[in-house]
Amino acid sequence: MKALRKAVDSIDSQILSLLNKRAEVILKIGKVKAKRKEPVYVPDREKDVYKKLASKNKGPIPTDSVKAIFREIMSSALQLERPIAIAYLGPEFTFTHLASMKKFGSSVNYTGCGTITDVFSEVEKARADYGVVPIENSIEGAVNHTLDMFADSSLKICSEVYLEICHNLLSRESAKSRIKKVYSKAEVFGQCRLWLESNLPKVELIDVSSTARAAEIASRQKGAACIASDLAAKKYGLKGLYKSIEDSAHNVTRFLVIGKNDAHPTRQDKTSIMFSVKDRAGALHDMLVPFKKNGINLTKIESRPSKMRAWEYYFFVDLEGHFKDAKVAKALSELKKSASYMKMLGSYPVGDSV
Repeated sequence: MKALRKAVDSIDSQILSLLNKRAEVILKIGKVKAKRKEPVYVPDREKDVYKKLASKNKGPIPTDSVKAIFREIMSSALQLERPIAIAYLGPEFTFTHLASMKKFGSSVNYTGCGTITDVFSEVEKARADYGVVPIENSIEGAVNHTLDMFADSSLKICSEVYLEICHNLLSRESAKSRIKKVYSKAEVFGQCRLWLESNLPKVELIDVSSTARAAEIASRQKGAACIASDLAAKKYGLKGLYKSIEDSAHNVTRFLVIGKNDAHPTRQDKTSIMFSVKDRAGALHDMLVPFKKNGINLTKIESRPSKMRAWEYYFFVDLEGHFKDAKVAKALSELKKSASYMKMLGSYPVGDSV
């Protein structure tokens, strides 16, 4: 055992030395970026690093673990180049906070915001370098507030992250029979509707601003529970009464990273746009023809009221490819000619699904 531990200590020393050598190179890269006025966070480079590591990993460490380790290494590197701030829909230990940490690691600075509007505002006013907001859930669908914000904001989508959502019933109480109230977000209640109807049919459900806020309230009230994450339970000293109470076994939320710069092509990209059409029969069909003609797959389409005129709508579309790809560029050009309004929201690397 002593010999094995001595071998581990020797390897650790080598790893530490290599990490510091890597950091020295990172500092040089930071100076070059500063001189060129380039952004510190480069989504396409991040994607490339993870892809190369996955292809080279021969085990026994699982690739997901390798990615998690290097996420923290790159998080530290971002702070070495230039300290960056990430705004997210807070407070701490909300699922948006967890998604932010999954994307940027623990070394960057985080600012929790009360609303999605506040996240956009923090980035627009340069108080944060990037923002993280939810855009859709596999059960409940689109987050309309986020969609609406893009109508007036100049910010770009520069990355995306998927987070598997695990909802837990947490409480100070030790038995389900003692619970009189459950706090959480309205969307969370929607994702746990069947479980709540079967297990707590007479309990009052109270909507609050976030799952973390729900945990905070439940930690102070007798007979109260909340639906929140395991981290929120640890933060507020709550017991986990029931785990994974969501109705669907595959409950995933997609989050967007918003900033002021476009991401470069990676050959595995997604483009998001919004447009409006003239009020006539077949108008939406005609808008989609350029994508079919150019062989471009649409992965999402949502409509939202324009709030300018009654019965006028914006359409939000996600499509495969980067706006610099020839076929995508051609399709978008054709769409722009016939749409009454079109806006590019961003092209960015496709996130790893869970």
